[in-house]
Amino acid sequence: MPEQLHERLQLLKEGGSYQLLTDIQRGIEKESLRITPTGKLAQTSHPVSLGSPLTHPHITTDFSEALLEFITPVSDSIEHSLEWLDRIHRYVYSQLNDEELWVTSMPCLLEGDDNIPVAQYGHSNVARMKTVYRKGLGHRYGRLMQTISGIHYNFSVPDSLWPLLQQQDGDNDSLQNYKTKAYFGLIRNFRRYSWLLIYLFGASPAICKSFLNGRTVDYLEPMDYGTMHLPYGTSLRMGDLGYQSNAQASLKVCYNGLDSYIETLRQAITNAHPAYEKIGMEVDGDYRQLSTSLLQIENEFYSPIRPKRVTESGEIPLGALKDRGVEYIEVRCIDVNPFLPLGIDAEQIRFIDSFLLFCLFNESPLCDEEDYRLMDENLKAVVNCGRNPELHLQTVTGSCSLKDWADSLMDRIESIALQLDQANGGEGYQRACYQQRQKINDAALTPSAKVLTCLHEQSSPFFRFAMDQAQQLGESFRQRPLPSADQLYFEELAKQSLLRQQQIEQEDVLSFEDYLSQYYRQYQELL
Repeated sequence: MPEQLHERLQLLKEGGSYQLLTDIQRGIEKESLRITPTGKLAQTSHPVSLGSPLTHPHITTDFSEALLEFITPVSDSIEHSLEWLDRIHRYVYSQLNDEELWVTSMPCLLEGDDNIPVAQYGHSNVARMKTVYRKGLGHRYGRLMQTISGIHYNFSVPDSLWPLLQQQDGDNDSLQNYKTKAYFGLIRNFRRYSWLLIYLFGASPAICKSFLNGRTVDYLEPMDYGTMHLPYGTSLRMGDLGYQSNAQASLKVCYNGLDSYIETLRQAITNAHPAYEKIGMEVDGDYRQLSTSLLQIENEFYSPIRPKRVTESGEIPLGALKDRGVEYIEVRCIDVNPFLPLGIDAEQIRFIDSFLLFCLFNESPLCDEEDYRLMDENLKAVVNCGRNPELHLQTVTGSCSLKDWADSLMDRIESIALQLDQANGGEGYQRACYQQRQKINDAALTPSAKVLTCLHEQSSPFFRFAMDQAQQLGESFRQRPLPSADQLYFEELAKQSLLRQQQIEQEDVLSFEDYLSQYYRQYQELL
């Protein structure tokens, strides 16, 4: 076992410090498309009964009016987080009338960009900025890509644990600076090993042909008249069909420290990009995008993990990070599992917690360009052919089979799971690791393999499989209506969010042009 990981485990064991692990904070953000009874993307506006997507704390939209996003409160309880996610689902289903929620990451029947309505948030400056940003994404990458759904998992280490880790490291910096450095170490290790999460939890090995919109993608294989797939694929969402950008390929974001991370993204947000200059920013009084830079804002940078800090009203994320450091990390590479009612379950969360703590506790050397190249190549290999028993990945010391490397990582992740079980009681974390070991030994147990098995056994296209799952899960939620008190709570929350949206609109005093100028001036002030 690596020396630093061993020392961390010893620290947790001494004096019962492992009990501090009960205070891990987590939050879940889950996306789902609204669809018609025939499986097409809903063209209706965001239901008023769900409240304002601008101000509602738990129900909003992402790129499209039809792309719902559910947000749980921050909690130190896995069960509490999942209960919240369940309640949000049950309320939303009660308001959808004849619509359903799509239950896979890769989208439903699509009919081209013109039939993907961009999300609307009202008439305030902040609302208009959100919509223009999304218009820009559509112009830059096409709207089809923006209909892909996923689950974002927010994670932070207990505040009480940081002073112990800092003391063990003999670090004399401020506690916040130490936390920031440690979180960047976690991020570097996450990028080294995130292929393991893709293998274990990837659930998008196939797509509906409508997603290609007539394009030919040579590496995909037809399964039937309506389905394209990769026989050993795990998560097409995380590959070239997903949130990828040729323009961003030139963006070399460095995770060796906060300053280099901020400066790289700042330049991408403030320097014009020739291809986006051709699109134009404002044409005939209509904004096509927020700027002509490589990135309009930080959110446009596609990454499987991000350092995060809660922002104040009008504050840019990079400014919050510079002023107050990293507060938590956001994992963005999780597919929606179509076999699970919520798309994720407690077993998966327990493993992700164990994995993230391993990434934090294990040595995390600084990265150079060769390291980043290997990370990207390994991730792509597992996305496209992760279940191929002959697959080998590249390490700094040479080639290694996926199974051998995964088994080695699991030995260390399980040592973390043991400490988590001692803190929380029971054996849930160790059982979660055991289940993942089974997937490593038998790829047929992975969600991606199960999806393809269903398609083969049912002799049905991807669309029919996903539509059946959507209808079955929708019915299961409708059969469990919320208690009246919870129903009234969500109804009141929706009303209050609409009132808050109106208040924001009434408080605006700047023109939209001045608002944008003031917002973007903050990036120059980062220097």
